[in-house]
Amino acid sequence: MRQSQLFTHTLKESPKDEVSLNAQLLIRGGYIYKEMAGVYSFLPLGLRVLNKIEGIIREEMNAIGGTEMRTSVFQNKEVWEKSNRWDDNIVNNWFKTKLKNGTEVGLSFTNEEAYSNILKQYINSYKDLPVYPYDFKTIFRNEARSKSGIFRSREFYWKALYSFSKDETEHNEFYEKAKQAYQNIFKRAGIGDLTYLTFASGGSFSKFSHEFQTLTEAGEDIIYVDEKKGIAVNKEVNTDEVLKDLGLNKKNLVEKKAVEVGNIFSLGTKFSDPFDLKYTNKEGKEELVVMGSYGIGLGRLMGTIVEVLADDRGIIWPETVAPYKVHLIDLRKKQDDKLYQILQNDKIEVIYDDREISAGIKLKDADLIGIPYRLVLSDKLGDKVELKMRNEDNIKVYSIEEVIEILKK
Repeated sequence: MRQSQLFTHTLKESPKDEVSLNAQLLIRGGYIYKEMAGVYSFLPLGLRVLNKIEGIIREEMNAIGGTEMRTSVFQNKEVWEKSNRWDDNIVNNWFKTKLKNGTEVGLSFTNEEAYSNILKQYINSYKDLPVYPYDFKTIFRNEARSKSGIFRSREFYWKALYSFSKDETEHNEFYEKAKQAYQNIFKRAGIGDLTYLTFASGGSFSKFSHEFQTLTEAGEDIIYVDEKKGIAVNKEVNTDEVLKDLGLNKKNLVEKKAVEVGNIFSLGTKFSDPFDLKYTNKEGKEELVVMGSYGIGLGRLMGTIVEVLADDRGIIWPETVAPYKVHLIDLRKKQDDKLYQILQNDKIEVIYDDREISAGIKLKDADLIGIPYRLVLSDKLGDKVELKMRNEDNIKVYSIEEVIEILKK
C-alpha cells in the first residue's frame, strides 16, 4: 500500500466525544470511523487488523475440531419464543424490526437458540456427535448506554463456537481444549502476559465458567489475581468457599481492574431442552445433547491491544496483528520505490509513505499508526537504511540486503 493512495489520514486531535484511549487512537490513526455512539466502521487499516485477529482465532478453533459456518443476522421470533428469550422482560437489549409483510424479526444478539434450532435438523444418533460449529458475524445489542470505545458497542463483530456433546465427560474434554485454545489466542495476539484465566459463576450448569480478563485501568471489571499461580477470580465469586476450592489464599490475591476479552460457558441442556435436541445412544435410548458456549469479541480484543500496549506517541501493534509489518518512509528529495518493490517481491507486508509532506509529520504519523518496523530512507544515509522497531527507542543503520534478511527472520 502506498500511503498517498490511502484515502484515510491521521488526525492531530482526539475526538471530543471519545474518552477511551482505544477509540481516540484508532480514530486518530485512521483505523475506525465513528458513525454514532457505539457504532464504528472499520477503515482499510482497521479491517486489516481485524482480519489478522480473525485469522488467529480461526486457526485455533480449527485446531480443536471447530467447523466454520455462517448463521443469519435475522432471527425468527418463533425460534426464540421456545426458550422464552424473545420476551423483552427477559432480554432487554434486542433490536427488533418488521418485514414489509408484517413479520416481526430480531437482529442477532447471541446465537444459542439459532444453533440449537439448526443442529436439530442434523443430529439424530450418537454417531452425529460431538460437533463444534462456529461463526464470525455481526452482533447487535440495544445497550442503553454505549461506552469505552470499541470495548462495548451496539454493533460488533464476534466469534462464537458452540459445542454439542453426548454427555458431560465428552463436553468437559472439549472444554479444556477450548480453554487452552483461548490462552493461545491471547498469547499470539500479544497480550498473553496480561491476560488471566478468571473463574466466574457457572450458573446452574457447572461450578464455574471462565473469563479471560486482561489487566487495564480502562477495564470495567474487578478481578483478584494470584500472580504466582497465574489465575484470578471474578469479584462475584471471591468468597472463602471458592478460594478454598481453588487452593487460593486471600492474602496472595491482588485487586486489579480488567477487561473481559473472552469467555467460555458450560450450558448443560438449557438450550437443547426447549428444542427437543436429542440423540439416540448406543442402547437406543434418547438423550438430550450437552452444550457449551465459547465467545470472543474481535473489536473488543483489538481495542484491548491498543489500550494496554500504546505509549504516549500512539499505537504499538504486535507483529501478529499489525496491518503491515513494515512502515517505509522516504524522506529523500528524489523519491523512488526501489526498496518498496524489493519488500513486495519478498512478500513482506509494507505500507510506503511516499507523501510529499514534512519529515516531522511522516515520523509522527508512523508512531501514531504503530507498525512494528519503521524503515527510513534519507539523503544523508545514502544507500543505507535506518531501522527502528516501534516498541524500542534505538535506531540502527543497515544496508538494504541486511534489512531484508532481518525482516525475513
